[in-house]
Amino acid sequence: TLVYATPIGGMSTLTGTGVNLILVGMWKAVIRDWNGGLCPVSFAEKMVLSVFGFLIILWMTRRITYDIPGWGAFFHGLVGDGSVSVMVAVLLFIIPNKKQEGEKLMDWNECKKLPWNLILLLGAGFALADGVQSSGLADVLSRALDFLEDVPFWAIAPAVSLMSSIITEFITSNDATATLVIPLLYHIAKTMHVHPLLLMVPGAVASEFAFLLPTSTPSNVVGFATGHIEIQDMLKIGVPLKIAGIAVLSILMPTLGNLLFMI
Repeated sequence: TLVYATPIGGMSTLTGTGVNLILVGMWKAVIRDWNGGLCPVSFAEKMVLSVFGFLIILWMTRRITYDIPGWGAFFHGLVGDGSVSVMVAVLLFIIPNKKQEGEKLMDWNECKKLPWNLILLLGAGFALADGVQSSGLADVLSRALDFLEDVPFWAIAPAVSLMSSIITEFITSNDATATLVIPLLYHIAKTMHVHPLLLMVPGAVASEFAFLLPTSTPSNVVGFATGHIEIQDMLKIGVPLKIAGIAVLSILMPTLGNLLFMI
């Protein structure tokens, strides 16, 4: 139960859990303390702000408009936003912080504290989505899913939810599943001449329905690793949960979703 309560719990609303209310109350207290005791801005803080501002300017001026080329034209399209980000990140390891001799704005000991597993996961997901687009796989899959064009309006959400919820069982990351599925659903929606959110929202939400396998999502891995949960236990509970989730999503999307998103 706890394994499934983790992704389903009341994290999305302020009153969903007592922890959310505690967090807001404590955060307000922290903000009051900060406002009353802020120190002067240090040289290192000014430089970090300047470097980040420089990064934003480079992003915005790499290509101004389709008619007005930016500085990226000098590199014949070989430099992207990622290249700019890496270059500016290197500056943090070069510029001194003026606190101690030889210290820079960033050093490797501090850099290692970053959540690299999350950064690499998200980066890999975006790279996967870009690869699906540039390789033409998105078009191939869109054509393979042309049968959805003949699906009645009320059956679109169940079909998409079922597809996304099955895919997410075999990818150990809901984020990666959503990153892969959502661009495909957008292209399929254009092919079907329907509102993209009619496919994208159920596809994204259903990617959270990873209830069947131990490796489907990190929370399942943690629960299974305790040794007190067997695969058959997950299947007994996960199958009804998945069916219930798809059913609720299939009902709400054409009704409440239609009112909210005007689809």
